[in-house]
Amino acid sequence: MKKLFAGLAMAAAMVAGQSAFAQTAMPMQMPDKAYIVLVHGAFADGSSWNDVARILRKDGYFVIAAANPLRGVKSDGQYVASLVGALKGPVVLVGHSYGGSVITEAANGRPNVKALVYVSAFSPDTGETVAGLAGKFPGSTLGQALAPAVTLPDGSKDLYILQDKFRAQFAADVPAPQAALMAVTQRPVTEAALNEPSGEAAWKTLPSWHIYGSADKNIPPEAMAFMAMRAHARDVVVVKGASHVVMVSHPDAVARLIEEAAKATQASQSAQ
Repeated sequence: MKKLFAGLAMAAAMVAGQSAFAQTAMPMQMPDKAYIVLVHGAFADGSSWNDVARILRKDGYFVIAAANPLRGVKSDGQYVASLVGALKGPVVLVGHSYGGSVITEAANGRPNVKALVYVSAFSPDTGETVAGLAGKFPGSTLGQALAPAVTLPDGSKDLYILQDKFRAQFAADVPAPQAALMAVTQRPVTEAALNEPSGEAAWKTLPSWHIYGSADKNIPPEAMAFMAMRAHARDVVVVKGASHVVMVSHPDAVARLIEEAAKATQASQSAQ
């Protein structure tokens, strides 16, 4: 009997904890500005958005930095789409790197997504892959910086960047001590995710904004210029000398572009 009561008490505590999380993760009432959902890419995590989120929150936006699973374009997109579906209001989806493929997938079937912002990101067309787009133009040195793939129990392979090559490859304009910590806390992406064909291209029906650095070594700047032009981007910002993690090294520029997209969304909503 004591074990039964202990089990019931534990279950009640878990439910209470989930309720508390729900209350803190979602706003108590719909904000008067668009929701901002930030989606990190491969070899990063949600903390890569910290400085951008700080600016957006200061300016009155409700922000969520989603924990991108980095397991596959479709499954990751479904995960983010579920989060978006819980938000009762207009959403601006923001993706970094591989996260651009994820927001392209997540926006489909979610009418509350009103804008896409690509931050040093892939914006694939239907059927394209991250690996294919990265190799479409010369300039990426990512392959030379990757550690040997880690084989998982299910046979899939996880990819990491070698820690001693992380800063030069991924975050050259970030202070060395910060880049070293980023290398330690990097999250792997599956090899299959980088070769998974993208679904329907949401940027064909949604307005998009693009920002990237001229010194990006992961995605050739020429590739990002091509993708932005193809998507008929509302605005394209190229940050001179910026690395792949432009949101870490230039959070002000990234936050400004996100707010530009959010304001355009608000104006569009008001006009309806």
